[in-house]
Amino acid sequence: MSKVFFKDLDQYFNQEIELQGFVEKIRDLQYVQFIILRDSSGKIQLTIEKNDDNKSLNEIVSALTKESTILTKGILYKQDKVKLRGMEFIPKTIEITSLSEEELPIDILDYTNKSKQDLRLDNRFLDLRLDKNFFIFKGQTLAEMAMREYWIENNFIEIHSPKILGTASESGAEVFSLDYFGRKVYLAQSPQFYKQMAMAAGFNNVFEIGPVFRAENSHTAYHATEFTSVDMEMSWIKSHHDVMDSEEAKLVRVMEKLYQNLNEEYKEVFKKDIEIPKTKFPRIPFYEAKKIIQDNYNYVGEKPHDFDRREEELIGLYAKKKLNSDFVFIIDYPFAARPFYHMLDEKTGLTKSFDLLYKGIEITTGAQREHRIEILKQQANEKDMSLESLDFYLNFFRYGMPPHGGYGFGLTRFLMRFFDCESIRDVTFLYRGPNRVNP
Repeated sequence: MSKVFFKDLDQYFNQEIELQGFVEKIRDLQYVQFIILRDSSGKIQLTIEKNDDNKSLNEIVSALTKESTILTKGILYKQDKVKLRGMEFIPKTIEITSLSEEELPIDILDYTNKSKQDLRLDNRFLDLRLDKNFFIFKGQTLAEMAMREYWIENNFIEIHSPKILGTASESGAEVFSLDYFGRKVYLAQSPQFYKQMAMAAGFNNVFEIGPVFRAENSHTAYHATEFTSVDMEMSWIKSHHDVMDSEEAKLVRVMEKLYQNLNEEYKEVFKKDIEIPKTKFPRIPFYEAKKIIQDNYNYVGEKPHDFDRREEELIGLYAKKKLNSDFVFIIDYPFAARPFYHMLDEKTGLTKSFDLLYKGIEITTGAQREHRIEILKQQANEKDMSLESLDFYLNFFRYGMPPHGGYGFGLTRFLMRFFDCESIRDVTFLYRGPNRVNP
C-alpha cells in the first residue's frame, strides 16, 4: 500500500494500517511506553503497554533512539484524552528501519540558540527536520506555483537562460570567474541580458526562476553568493508602471494562494492571519521618499542616490502605519544608482525604474529598459562601460526591439519577511556565503 501521510490519519480510525516516520520522542515508563512519530505532514502518538504479550515490542522500544526511523503496523483509535490530535496508534509490530546514533550533533528542537547557527547549517539535514522549516519550504513551493499560474494565464512563457557567460554580465563587478577549457568565463549575476534577448526574439512575455551568483564578500542577513532569483520581462509597455501593475497582481495572487493553503498552520505558528493586500501598493518617488524619512524619522541616509538599510526599514514602517501596506514601490531613481540599460525620463532625467520593498526590505528591482540602441550606447558610455564587451548584447537591439521592461524578485528575501525569519539562511535550502560552501 502507498504511504499513509499523518495529516490524513483521521480517515483511518479503527483500521489496521502501516505507518513510517521519524521517532521524535520516547517515554519509557514503568507500565507503558510512548513514542511520538513524525513525518513531513504531522505527528502521531504510539502507545505500547508493558506486558508479556508485548515483550518483543517493549524490547524494541527500549532499544530505540531519537530520530531513528521505524515501520509499524497496528490500529488507529480516536482518543479524546490524548492531547496530540485526540488519537493514538496501538502497534502490533514495530520494525526499526534505521537506528540513529544516540548523540545528535545538534538539539533539533532548540532552534532559538542562535550562537549555534553555524553548527545547525553544518547539519542542515537535521535542522530541516523541524516542523517550521518544512512549513517554510511548503510556502516556497506554493509561492512559486502561484507565480507560474499567474504568468501562464497572462501569456508568459518560461525560459532557462545560461549561467556560464563568455562576458561578465551587467557592470562586470562582483562576478565569479572560472576556467572553461582554457578560457576565462563567468557565472551569471542575473538573466537580464537574455530576458531582453527574448524580447528581441518576439517572445513578448517571459519569466525564469533559477540560480544567480554574486561575488559579494558580504556577511549580512540579506545577502548570499548563490540564490534563487525570480525574473520577468514583458514587451509593448508604455512605462515602468505597466511592469509594477503586473508585479502587484502577481504578488496578490501569491498571497491569496498562501492564505488558501497555509493560513491555518501560519496562524498556529505566528498567532496572526496571512494578510492579502486590500489596497494598491503605494508608489512613492525616490526624492519624496527621502524627504518623508527625514521629516518623519529625522534620519538622513548614507547614500544620496540610493537607499541604505535603515531608510528601507523606515519607509516600510511609514507605508504600514500611514498607508496600510506591507508593500511599497519606490520609483524614479536617479541614473547614478541604476544600470546603464534603464530608460531615462526625458523631462526629469530620472530613470523609469522602481524597487519594491516588503516589510522594510527591498525584494525587487525593476524598470522600463532603454530599447533604442544609440541611446543605450550613450548611457553605457556615461557609465564608463566598454561597448566592445557589450557587443553581443547590443546586437539584440540592431534589428528591431519592442519597448519593454521587467524585474528581478528576490524569493528568499520575500520568504524571510513572510515567515518572520532573521536571515535568508533560514529560508534557503542550503545557504552559500563567503565562508560557506558545504554541505
